[in-house]
Amino acid sequence: MTPLLQVEQLTVDFVSASRAPVRAVDGVGFSLRSESTLALVGESGSGKSVSALAVMGLLPRHNARIGAQTRLQFQGQSLLGLGVADWQRIRGKHMSMIFQDPMSSLNPVYTIGFQLAEMLRMHEGMGRKQARTRAQALLEEVGIPEAARRLDAYPHELSGGQQQRVMIAMALACEPELLIADEPTTALDVTVQRQIMQLLAELRQRRKMAMLFITHDLGLVSEIADEVVVMRHGKVREAGPVQQIFTQAQDAYTKALLSCRPSPERLGQRLLTIDDWMQSDTSGAMAQTLPAEVAPPSTQAANDAPLLEVRHLRKVFEVGGAWFGKKQFVAVQDVSFSMFKGKTVGLVGESGSGKTTVGLAMLRLHQASGGEVLMGGRNLLALSKAEFAPYKRHLQIVFQNPYASLNPRFTVAEVLDEPMRLHGLGGDAAGRKRIAQRLLDQVGMPASSMGRYPFEFSGGQRQRIAIARSLSLSPQVLVLDEAVSALDVSVQAQVLNLLKDLQAELALSYLFISHDLDVVRHMADTLLVMHQGQVLEQGDAATLYAQPQSDYTRQLLAAAPRLQFRPAA
Repeated sequence: MTPLLQVEQLTVDFVSASRAPVRAVDGVGFSLRSESTLALVGESGSGKSVSALAVMGLLPRHNARIGAQTRLQFQGQSLLGLGVADWQRIRGKHMSMIFQDPMSSLNPVYTIGFQLAEMLRMHEGMGRKQARTRAQALLEEVGIPEAARRLDAYPHELSGGQQQRVMIAMALACEPELLIADEPTTALDVTVQRQIMQLLAELRQRRKMAMLFITHDLGLVSEIADEVVVMRHGKVREAGPVQQIFTQAQDAYTKALLSCRPSPERLGQRLLTIDDWMQSDTSGAMAQTLPAEVAPPSTQAANDAPLLEVRHLRKVFEVGGAWFGKKQFVAVQDVSFSMFKGKTVGLVGESGSGKTTVGLAMLRLHQASGGEVLMGGRNLLALSKAEFAPYKRHLQIVFQNPYASLNPRFTVAEVLDEPMRLHGLGGDAAGRKRIAQRLLDQVGMPASSMGRYPFEFSGGQRQRIAIARSLSLSPQVLVLDEAVSALDVSVQAQVLNLLKDLQAELALSYLFISHDLDVVRHMADTLLVMHQGQVLEQGDAATLYAQPQSDYTRQLLAAAPRLQFRPAA
């Protein structure tokens, strides 16, 4: 039986007049059968998305070169050398693609209904009224509430999950035989992610489509895919049926991807990284070169005083304006918890639950509407700016996006020097430079990084620099706001190990904010579960995970993706 999609010896080079060609994909091959799902798996830079763009004919023509030996066939027809008119006939009608960031893919100046109807009018020849009716039906099919009203909404008026559902509706509008989904759930909460994955699986089965699913999350792969292709540095490392690959992986890189993700089965163990695996030939050698476990957390003594206490914290935002009147939105209501030296408080919940607002209000980056934040017997929220200034250095934050949190015009040396200079720490410039070099060493960055700019580093390296900056003031409390959610699982493992090491070395207290329950379980000593601005339950993290009391917590735990096939011991 002829495969729906056949890829053979796919090679893609990016050329530039100023430097040597960069090979992004090197001899990749796979085939996808009708009505089946194949997953491309690997870290950022592995060539997954470039391979998909090559299949869709979306590679930039000015600098992307496909190899002479490459064969790309869809329904038995070659995709190489097609003209613009041929691609316009194929894309949308016979194959469609869902991209990772819906806000970058949806046109912000047109309504949802217009953008859906435009595809139907272009590819199906429908009139305006017929296209609008069909657009509403598509929104209903992908689970958009009040679909008729949402047709006239703009992309920014929808949540992230709803935007992704609109992208799915657009991709399915012309009933394609092949759907390519490129990291469609990476930025979504676990519950929304679960809904999107169930929707994709149901639509694929109902519409009898094939799906090429691109991700670095192996839990998702085990739940949705029939076959898997593991890629690294542009090459295929391993391929086969998903159950076989997950239970009997042969390649060290595949084993690394399966092992570096936090999981309930390895609580207390140090996370293995890609480099750990790739430097070793066998799992036996791994056991000899890596500590199997980190020291168990010490129990909190009953008479230990909290380092910081949050009491009845409240935050209300005013929305609207003079034309329509102002309304109040209660983002955080009556949140209380304590932080102890060298311990981690985990804060979990969906987007909009108030997690980040708690962290920002605690640091006075948002002005709290009520409550107290006590440190050293003083309420930080009641202090004047001058009185609060000495406390700033003890309360630092690491944000989610390492690309946006570093000044692109500053070198790493300037990034690290600025906070120390503003707070009068480190003495003279030479003293601050010595501290900066020590901080880079602490976070595993070479001294040569000092003279480079943020854009010259990977996401994981930028996050290490952001952590080093937060440590430059010798803080006692560090708020980590989704600090690893934008990172690949392998880089995430490195950063989580680093945070654990720094906490043990410096006795730091963390407020760890995340929607990734496995990561929080790995990091937290105590846990708070938030929903609609309120704490539903809190307590010892291990106990709460084992015996959740609220239905919402149980739903969060059930929604987290899990490997359906366990690797062989």
